[in-house]
Amino acid sequence: MGDVLRVKNEAGDFQLDVLLLSEIRGPALVAQTLYSETETSRELRVKWAEERKAMRWEGSRKGKPSKRDRRERDRFRGKA
Repeated sequence: MGDVLRVKNEAGDFQLDVLLLSEIRGPALVAQTLYSETETSRELRVKWAEERKAMRWEGSRKGKPSKRDRRERDRFRGKA
């Protein structure tokens, strides 16, 4: 208890304060009461999510990109 953990996954980086420990593995709802995200971590995660959302291409389609889309992406990235 009292430790700060850094967790990294697809959703981003998190800093968590350990509040309590458990002797057994339990459901997620119980596990969520054992830690809390730091305020700094929460602010950075929200900021990162907003930046990622702003970078999305508005004309993006659902599903697999076409051959033309892939070529344009490759040209943009300097691969062709």
